Parts: sequence; structure tokens; C-alpha cells
Amino acid sequence: MNLHFTLRRGWVFIFLFAVGCDSRPPYEGKSVAQLEKMLNDSDPAVQAQGAFGLSRHGSAAKEATPALAKALKSEDVLVRQNAALALGKIGPDAKEAVPGLIEALEDAAWSVRRQAAKALGEIGPDAVAALPALEKRQRDENHLVRQAAEEARKKIRG
Repeated sequence: MNLHFTLRRGWVFIFLFAVGCDSRPPYEGKSVAQLEKMLNDSDPAVQAQGAFGLSRHGSAAKEATPALAKALKSEDVLVRQNAALALGKIGPDAKEAVPGLIEALEDAAWSVRRQAAKALGEIGPDAVAALPALEKRQRDENHLVRQAAEEARKKIRG
């Protein structure tokens, strides 16, 4: 391999890397309403990005709580996980999603169970109905789920 070819290939790689670094995530710069609309897209990848974007808005995304609660029932694991993440970031204002989050504690995916437990903890005392389900999760096969369930129980109890 000659030096010219190697250098040219290196510059192509650097150019492609720099161009790739300049692209923004699909959720960046979008309003809560725009991100909520993404939850209704037919593409699960777009739905997951919408839910993740809502998590970045924190409590300001509380109007999206019903749509996020619905997203907890998605067939896509990442959509369910990101919906639970967003509900946790909304915090106490997401109390209407407690029943859906309790159901999500039984999800087949450990990542969804963990995020659901964490979300219930962030909702706090208004998630008291979740205490029996969280106690059950303290015997979960996954140590991260067990840890999240224990922390959530402490936060809910005050």
C-alpha cells in the first residue's frame, strides 16, 4: 500500500467522521408537542426518539403523560423503556401513569422493568399503590432492577 493511498483514505475517514459529528439527534430542538407527535409515528425508532426527547424536557413534558403511558404498551422495547424514562423525568406530575408503570414492572425486558421502577420512585408518594409490585421486584433476576426497586420504595415512603 502506498503512502498516498493511505493518507487519502485517512482524510476520507476524518471527513466522514466530521460530517457525522455535525448531525443532530432527531429529538433535539423539538417542542413537547412535536415530540409527543413522534410517539404516534408508525416507525418505532421515531417513537423511541420522541419519548427520549420528552425525557429531556423533564416536568415541562407533563402534558405528554397520557401519550407516554400509552407508549408503555408498545411492542418495541426501546419505546417502552424511553417512555418510562420520560415519565420518571416528569416526576410527580406523571402520577396518572402509575397504573401503567406498575404493569411495566412485569415487562419481559429487564431494562423496561428498571426504568419503570425508577419512574415510580421519581413520582414519589403518589405512587404508593406500586409498593407491593416494587417489593416483588426486589427479588428480580436482574440486580439493576432489584436496586431500582429498593430505591423507588424508599423514595415513595419518604
